[in-house]
Amino acid sequence: MREEYMIERQGKRFVLYAGLLDEAHARGLRSIETELLQTPSVENGEVAIARAVVRTEDGKFSGIGDASPQNVGRAIAPHLIRMAETRAKARALRDAINVGVTALEELGGENEESADSARGRVEQARSSAAPRAQAGENTEEISREALPKEALPATRKQLNYLEALVADVVEDGIGKFEEMVGKPISELTRGEASDWIGRLSGRAA
Repeated sequence: MREEYMIERQGKRFVLYAGLLDEAHARGLRSIETELLQTPSVENGEVAIARAVVRTEDGKFSGIGDASPQNVGRAIAPHLIRMAETRAKARALRDAINVGVTALEELGGENEESADSARGRVEQARSSAAPRAQAGENTEEISREALPKEALPATRKQLNYLEALVADVVEDGIGKFEEMVGKPISELTRGEASDWIGRLSGRAA
């Protein structure tokens, strides 16, 4: 699984649904079919249940997903059916491509996390490079070598996907998003881009 599709939450790594789908296409995805098994209602506690069937060159794989006001964030609560479907597809895709890491979209709650820790690692890496730079070594190369992967500039693929998500779920588009982030989208690190992809993927589900 490509690193740009991995995200960390509370010390654990998760995969983004977009990464599962990308990998499945690379491995010969043939189809994804979904079925709504239960429509949310007062009688069933507002629980939506969906089933997904994924077909690849290796066979057929299925998954069940559920969503309710108790296991999604407030922003997703009006979209329970879509979230249940996304979770079902994520589970089927994980089986299809043999990924044991839970998809971020399968988690309950808002799952919001600040990018401060990634910025801190950037500063720490730059500080450690300073003594070597004083010795006449190439500062830019040292900084990039010392940086953790999450602190490197976002990949073009990350930015393309993030721009598409922003256009889909953020009112007023890129301008509003950059106000929220506090910097141009092109200046995001890999960790920051991964974090925002995770947040916006949940809203778009």
